[in-house]
Amino acid sequence: MSFFGLKGHKTFKPKRNIPEGTSQYALKKYAESTLGSGNLRLAVQLPEGEDLNEWLAVNTVDFFNQINMLYGTITEFCTPQECPVMSAGPKYEYHWCDGVQFKKPVKVSAPEYVDYLMTWVQSQLDDESLFPSKIGVPFPKNFPSVVKTIFKRLFRVYAHIYHAHFPRIVSLGEEAHLNTSFKHFVFFVMEFGLIEKKELVPLEELIRTLTSDARNA
Repeated sequence: MSFFGLKGHKTFKPKRNIPEGTSQYALKKYAESTLGSGNLRLAVQLPEGEDLNEWLAVNTVDFFNQINMLYGTITEFCTPQECPVMSAGPKYEYHWCDGVQFKKPVKVSAPEYVDYLMTWVQSQLDDESLFPSKIGVPFPKNFPSVVKTIFKRLFRVYAHIYHAHFPRIVSLGEEAHLNTSFKHFVFFVMEFGLIEKKELVPLEELIRTLTSDARNA
């Protein structure tokens, strides 16, 4: 079944709740409280004494859910007819490759790309060997590289929304939500070096604006 279901009605359920009583649950609550302060630079910083991998895991789940909801608001407008290629403006085109079902990059429409991408991220998050949810189970050694790949691909959804659907986002009154979510995403990515600068080029002007409009935002 398609990740977003028929005619843009999502059948996807957000990532499982983080179990109460775990350190990841405590980190999730901490993240929510610091976000509430409005200081996004502070909100992304690793809490003192906490495990970096657990902090990365909690935020990966959060951004995945955020982006899923944001894209969900424009799925009926992001169609194979309107968006035959997954792109971020005329200069940047993304082809899908997961190394399993698609061993070589394949050109697909934007909605197909996002469907494949979200399904792939969900499978990573549900893999207990990659994202352990049980107390005391260690993260794999390649966890940072897994997280980097996820963030690199999630960025492409933001990039497509901004380049192809921003007027629609404005008409829906979602632009403040989108900008805050992306700003938070950018600060997190910068704090932990999760995406190479060349990958951020499609939105570099927006990133410059969002990160310089307030030194402590």
